[in-house]
Amino acid sequence: MMKIATFNANSIRSRLPIILQWLDSHQPDVLGIQETKVQDADFPREAIESAGWHVVYKGEKSYNGVALICKSAPEHVRFGFDDGGPKDETRLVRAVVDGVSIVNTYVPQGRAIDHVMYKYKLSWYARLRKLFEAEYAPGQSLAWIGDINIAVEPIDVTNPESHKNDPCYHVDAHDAFLKVCSFGFEDLFRKHHPGEERYSFFDYRVPNAVKRNIGWRIDYVLATAPLAGQSVSCDVDLEPRLMEKPSDHTFMMAEFDVKSDD
Repeated sequence: MMKIATFNANSIRSRLPIILQWLDSHQPDVLGIQETKVQDADFPREAIESAGWHVVYKGEKSYNGVALICKSAPEHVRFGFDDGGPKDETRLVRAVVDGVSIVNTYVPQGRAIDHVMYKYKLSWYARLRKLFEAEYAPGQSLAWIGDINIAVEPIDVTNPESHKNDPCYHVDAHDAFLKVCSFGFEDLFRKHHPGEERYSFFDYRVPNAVKRNIGWRIDYVLATAPLAGQSVSCDVDLEPRLMEKPSDHTFMMAEFDVKSDD
């Protein structure tokens, strides 16, 4: 069994106790982290490695930042884009773990649909689609994980009618995300939970948001057909969001009955 998980930490140093406890309890093969919000010199590498994990990361002070925490050493680690545009190394990390290609992304939020960062968000999706076309194939075992910053269906956000102009629900962002998915990705949470209104992000400003189920599903584990066909579960773990000093996001994890080639 292989376990692949994702978590927007909203500061890995602030959330380190929650992360270490979750790793110990769930033992994922891969945990993709977004919004580490720390420059590399201050990343808590020793604490993670001393707990028995391998970790690769790229960050900056106060913003962005991505990491992969793995049971076995990740191979072919690369950060950012190589397409001539902004490299965005603190938003994109990819590697191969136990023969499975992993792409962990922190997609730009967009701020507002009339903001320059929203246009950048749409272009970011387009660049990612081109990266998948250039570097991967739909027929290989590939997982795309992370904070994707889009709610795809009305059931993926509370009160969807009020969010039509939100950069995480606007039709243009929706279409841009689906164009990337058309490369060959399946949304594993929706595969295993059709029709369920469950979320991975709960705004700090909304009182008792988790207990009232007021939120967004903007964190994903997506997989190409060979890997998706081996998925046996994909769930949101709400418990960490209810802990002391939580992130506004929580963990999502998929499990796969991965069979060897021999």
